[in-house]
Amino acid sequence: MRTNHLPSEVREIIEELRRERIRGATWMAAKGAEAYIVLAKHLRGEELKEGIRTLGRLLMETNFTMASLYNLVGFIPVSEVPSVVEERAREFLRLVEESKKEIGKIGSELVENGDVIITHSFSSVVLEIIRSAKQRGTSFKVVLTESAPDYEGLALARELSKIGIPYEIITDAQMGLFSKEATLAFVGADNITKDSFVINKAGTYSLALSCHDNSVPFYVATESFKFHPALESKDVKLFERPYTREGQRIRNVLFDITPWKYVRGIVTELGILVPPREI
Repeated sequence: MRTNHLPSEVREIIEELRRERIRGATWMAAKGAEAYIVLAKHLRGEELKEGIRTLGRLLMETNFTMASLYNLVGFIPVSEVPSVVEERAREFLRLVEESKKEIGKIGSELVENGDVIITHSFSSVVLEIIRSAKQRGTSFKVVLTESAPDYEGLALARELSKIGIPYEIITDAQMGLFSKEATLAFVGADNITKDSFVINKAGTYSLALSCHDNSVPFYVATESFKFHPALESKDVKLFERPYTREGQRIRNVLFDITPWKYVRGIVTELGILVPPREI
């Protein structure tokens, strides 16, 4: 694929997306929208249209599991007019921020005084729910997994420290043990398939199972642009990244698939949806 016609700033954003290990689908989609804005500032006419098509292919290839990138590409028109492309990309960025804030408000209403929230990986919308619950004056604790091998949980712990939320970090292997102490579970999502299955950081399925076994309400928090309009769970190709330790190759599939039957509800900016009836 010819990419040398793309501005260097756009290629740098693509490389940043490829290197990213901690931040998830919301951040990646927002960076992708920024790439379209940069593209529109440098190209016009047929060159812009070709650049939009190329950028779209590169974004989806960066991580084909993430519905946010798929929907972003479909959101941006293949236009030769820079202002049209830039305004559409900025509209997507506004949607990202507004959706996150609304999910925070809706999700925080589920949190009660004395709750123990268990979560896995780093979701910016789950963090927004926690922040909103704190602002409402609710007192609660968070149990979070370290989320190996990229340790997104440690990044979440740093954010919780900044806003004064008490937390406890556990190894991923202790999900089943600590879910018995939880009263509520929140995770993010990289993709909600057409048949309502949840694609998220590997380990999400394990947490959902342990919460189900211990009667802990398991909620997924995600923006509507992470709902895939066409992809079904049987067709999902899970992304795997090479990983070695002490010279040994270790399987490192980054995502897993959680059946909707283990999900109490999906918290979106549109409200709390109950799969599959309302999706």
